[in-house]
Amino acid sequence: MNSISVAARVRTIASFILACTIGSAAVGQEMHHQHGAMTTAKAPVFVASTAKPFAALMDDAMAVMDDGMKRAPMNGGSEHDFVTMMIPHHQGAVDMAKALLLYTTDPELRNVAQGIITEQQNEIKVMQAWLQRYQAAQAKHAPSSNTKKE
Repeated sequence: MNSISVAARVRTIASFILACTIGSAAVGQEMHHQHGAMTTAKAPVFVASTAKPFAALMDDAMAVMDDGMKRAPMNGGSEHDFVTMMIPHHQGAVDMAKALLLYTTDPELRNVAQGIITEQQNEIKVMQAWLQRYQAAQAKHAPSSNTKKE
């Protein structure tokens, strides 16, 4: 048995995915300045299926993640903007891991992919809960439209 821990393997794969994402983001950087822009186009959806080759699934996962990050509503608050960008980023890692599970029989990589799915989905839930609390706090502190202006 390899002495490298599962957590270390997950971090290695996550770093690889992040590096791929950063490379992709650099190519289309000029388009990333439109975060949260309202578009009429329907957001793409990732479907993990052996009907497509692995490379096409990875391209699909990247396209869905990139679209989600471009659509992320930004308000200039570092915490808010980080969370709204990281939710689709983490979902992209989940989608890529699901694609891998369809095509690999390697037990070590299957374990890494399953770990990514579990951890990233948990982190997505944590960020969604934080975002709901943040939005509720913002709504509570927003000036009321019934407030008299003097």
